[in-house]
Amino acid sequence: MFLPLHDSNPLIYVKRPYVNWALIAITIAVFVFFQTPIAPGYSEIFPASFGVIPSVLFETRALPPDLKFIPADWTLVSYAFFHGGWMHLLGNMLFLWVFGDNIEDALGHVKYLFFYLLCAAGGGYAHALFQPTSDAPLIGASGAVAGVVAAYLILHPRVKIWILALGRIPLRLSAMWVLGAWVLMQFYNVFAAADSEVAWIAHIGGLICGAALVLLLKRRGVALFDRDLTIP
Repeated sequence: MFLPLHDSNPLIYVKRPYVNWALIAITIAVFVFFQTPIAPGYSEIFPASFGVIPSVLFETRALPPDLKFIPADWTLVSYAFFHGGWMHLLGNMLFLWVFGDNIEDALGHVKYLFFYLLCAAGGGYAHALFQPTSDAPLIGASGAVAGVVAAYLILHPRVKIWILALGRIPLRLSAMWVLGAWVLMQFYNVFAAADSEVAWIAHIGGLICGAALVLLLKRRGVALFDRDLTIP
């Protein structure tokens, strides 16, 4: 639908969003070193070992011993660092690059890390709840990124965002329109694209977690909905 390019939203409380940078770097490194066929650490078993498999999570089935690297509960976090391809990876990381720094600014470094991981876990668990018998592994940072989007929409709906619409048209619009449309599209796709390979329910779970957690974890002085701010 669109690609975010840049937002006019300076950092106030932190000089550098180190945690956001680290999450992006680690996620890219995991893909490059463990999911690219030419990489020395490549293995086709990683999605099954580190992805959320609902039937395994709910203990109706068990992974073979040679695939079980970590406890099933831990996959609710680990799955967010693995992706299905370059486009899947770059799309998620672009959203995280544009919007994640301001959420880290509003929460602080440590709280932002917990926020991100909890949104990932919420998205993974929501997916598992809606497909409890599925044996297919869920991978990707989309649930966590959806949480970041929800938090951004609550904190900064009036901030102007440069986007690339339809892959070619540059536009500068308020976050309430850009991200609001993105959120509505996730809910629409739950019903309209039920047979899609995209785990839309994981996005919904991440959105709900992000909206709730930003209210609990934000700094005391951070206003909601861009109150008391002048946004160009």
